[in-house]
Amino acid sequence: VDGTLVTKDKILTPRAIRAVERLRERGILFTITSGRPPKGMKMVIDPLKISEPIAGFNGGMMVKPDFTVIEARTLPADTARKVIGIIRDHKADPWVYDGNDWIVSKRDAPHVAREQWTVRFPPVVGDVEAKLDQVVKITGVSDDLDLMKRLEHDLQQALGDTASAALSQPYYVDVTNRDANKGGVVMALERLLGIPASQMVTLGDQPNDVLMFRKSGMSIAMGQASPEVQKQATYVSTSCEEEGFANGIEKFVLGDA
Repeated sequence: VDGTLVTKDKILTPRAIRAVERLRERGILFTITSGRPPKGMKMVIDPLKISEPIAGFNGGMMVKPDFTVIEARTLPADTARKVIGIIRDHKADPWVYDGNDWIVSKRDAPHVAREQWTVRFPPVVGDVEAKLDQVVKITGVSDDLDLMKRLEHDLQQALGDTASAALSQPYYVDVTNRDANKGGVVMALERLLGIPASQMVTLGDQPNDVLMFRKSGMSIAMGQASPEVQKQATYVSTSCEEEGFANGIEKFVLGDA
């Protein structure tokens, strides 16, 4: 969603909406995945009239468009506690997502106000370690982008294959269940929809999108994606500020000249 389907100002353009309508006219199904909580995607679900399963928390929770839960993958409590400790050791701020509740330590912490504006609902302010038995995602937050790269690396090293850790934005690193990643979303949709992954197209712009690029038959990176991400995609479109989503769909999927 962010950096792909919507602009940096979180605008879903009329051309993007029309591109999805044209997919549907061709009999091509369309759905979305994001690190956002499911209800944080309502602002695009409704105008796009999505009827397929939707993957929130990078695949940690699959829901119907009315937010009825299809399946959820949580982090073990001891893993969640370990992740929070590592984030704090790096002087970053931990956010915890317990189902649809978003829990932060301080309302005025970096990016909280921006995230609230993005997802259209407020966080719960309190002890992020108070309840760790149903955690779907933990996010480490900092505006020190070099620190965030180190945090991603150190989390991956510490967690191994027990959980998934990846940057979803330069200032966010998301930790989810080891099977809750965007590659897992492709495989879940294959199972739920009965459509082979080889017949799916994925679009994205961040390192955590590479896992779904590798699982799908075709992939499209946005123009603002890093060179490393672009190299992993089948095609590269324009940036999200230059109708990259619509351009990618029109040119590489619908076959427009």
